[in-house]
Amino acid sequence: MYLVLQRLFCLLATLVVMSEGFYLPGLAPVVYCDKTLQDHKNCKTDLKIFVNRLNSVETVVPYEYHKFDFCVVDEDNSPTENLGQVVFGERIRPSPYKMTFKQEIKCQSVCKKEYAHGDKEKVSKLKFLKNGIALNYNHHWIIDNMPITWCYDVENGQKYCSTGFPIGCLVDKDGKQKDACVISNKYSEKNTYYVFNHVDVTITYHSGENTDWGQEFGWDGGRIVAAKLEPRSIKHSKPGDCSPGLPALGIGADTTDIAFNYTYSVTWETNENIKWSSRWDYILKSMPNTNIQWFSIMNSLVIVLFLSGMVAMIMLRTLHKDIARYNQMDNSEDAQEEFGWKLVHGDVFRPPRKGMMLAVLNGNGVQIFCMTLITLVFACLGFLSPANRGALMTCSLVLYVCLGTPAGYVSARLYKMFGGEKWKSNVILTAFSCSGIVFGVFFLLNLVLWAKGSSAAIPFSTLIALLALWFGISVPLVFIGAYFGYKKRAIEHPVRTNQIPRQIPDQSMYTRPIPGIIMGGVLPFGCIFIQLFFILNSIWSHQTYYMFGFLFLVFTILIITCSEATILLCYFHLCAEAGNPWICELFPVFGIYIYYGLFVFLINRFHWFLLMFLVCNKDIQCCESGLK
Repeated sequence: MYLVLQRLFCLLATLVVMSEGFYLPGLAPVVYCDKTLQDHKNCKTDLKIFVNRLNSVETVVPYEYHKFDFCVVDEDNSPTENLGQVVFGERIRPSPYKMTFKQEIKCQSVCKKEYAHGDKEKVSKLKFLKNGIALNYNHHWIIDNMPITWCYDVENGQKYCSTGFPIGCLVDKDGKQKDACVISNKYSEKNTYYVFNHVDVTITYHSGENTDWGQEFGWDGGRIVAAKLEPRSIKHSKPGDCSPGLPALGIGADTTDIAFNYTYSVTWETNENIKWSSRWDYILKSMPNTNIQWFSIMNSLVIVLFLSGMVAMIMLRTLHKDIARYNQMDNSEDAQEEFGWKLVHGDVFRPPRKGMMLAVLNGNGVQIFCMTLITLVFACLGFLSPANRGALMTCSLVLYVCLGTPAGYVSARLYKMFGGEKWKSNVILTAFSCSGIVFGVFFLLNLVLWAKGSSAAIPFSTLIALLALWFGISVPLVFIGAYFGYKKRAIEHPVRTNQIPRQIPDQSMYTRPIPGIIMGGVLPFGCIFIQLFFILNSIWSHQTYYMFGFLFLVFTILIITCSEATILLCYFHLCAEAGNPWICELFPVFGIYIYYGLFVFLINRFHWFLLMFLVCNKDIQCCESGLK
């Protein structure tokens, strides 16, 4: 025993030592060094800023960087995007903003833009830029594989760091400062668009002094641990002058003749307290705190305990002692003495009228469940961190495609249990029905984005790749799973089924499908709606979602709650002698879909009110200062 424990301890120690040098592919730290060490093979001197697509919380249509007529360079050397990035609409391109490690830049001009009244193309580009400012479109810049953030003060002396910064701001006809115009009194002229044509970039690095990785660099090398900027609108009076006292660059609503420069400044700071492994912390800490998350978890656990108590009471007090007796009952007179669900025990496992559709939905549900479970496990282990761009979507798509075998197997097993004979139709529907509906909706929405010229439109080559994954991998795996499912013996029912169906008595309202769906979905949805809000808010507000541990707990609670709600609904359904209990398993799922649709509608209508209530929840000034 002692020898076994000793070996186990050695194995754990070895894994710990190995983990110190382990990095995910593409996420290893990069060391930068001074120009004096530019020929060193283990460090880099030049830093590149990449630009991503621009988006807005006012609209769901993002655009590429060059669409707004900013300063651009040749895009042939753009980074290669993975499948998840393309599907999410990310378009990372090189930018003309260049810098060298530890070399400060003061008011460097990038390019000059001129718009003349007689040039229709220029007038159209200026109009598009104004529309982008009015809709509060935001830049998303990247350096050293981390976002350049814009940090500003909110209530209670706290700072909020956004991964994007606006291209400008608007003061409307009534003189109301909208969006980012509230940061300065300079932006106050009525009916004016202010372009943020200058950025002050501050790069923070952890030097190599007193570190193992920096012994050969010392103070001349370092790793980037933070990147922040401050956007400004400047009307340049002379080249190289970006002093704070200059007036803002305002473009009137009717202005068509204007010329201005895009400039930037770079300063460097050292911070020995922030390590490269924790450099995302200052971004994630400014996200909504976790108090509401724990409140949601506790609320969900109370619901689970309540349902578990009801299920345990029913199972222990009612079912356990009766099932064995029903299997041995031969005297019909004894059966007539029973009541409630005990009268329909011989009809419980009668095949449903839509057995094929039920089997297909169960098969596809197993496929989605396995995909979600494995994805969350990888996310909790850190393999799908925000730094690994597109990894979450790529992992989900690959897992969904590769998990066609469980879908075919479960669907075939259930359909064979129902006594179905159209096995070819079952396999084809399992492989194409749900996936086909999702792809059809996806393709129609993609056509709309194509028509808008949005960067979120999936290229035709990517659509072909998705179809190849579907038809080349997923469909054959569904057929393989169905083959093994049909080869197995049919599932035997624990209770005999009567040959003659029992007559169904008149039913009350609560045993009908619609009330059952409403009642069955309210408790499972109550377990997830707060977490669902944060997920949708991170998507629509373009924030970084990282709370996969909470999400995994909520997912587990959702599965337990749906299972217990299904058991209760089936029990009440059978007590009312309603017959056809198979449909009860769909009540909680359909209920969740209905409540989800209402929830999304309410978020669209009252998004900022909900955000004020859930995130700030102290006073209205918090949201008025922070969300602007």
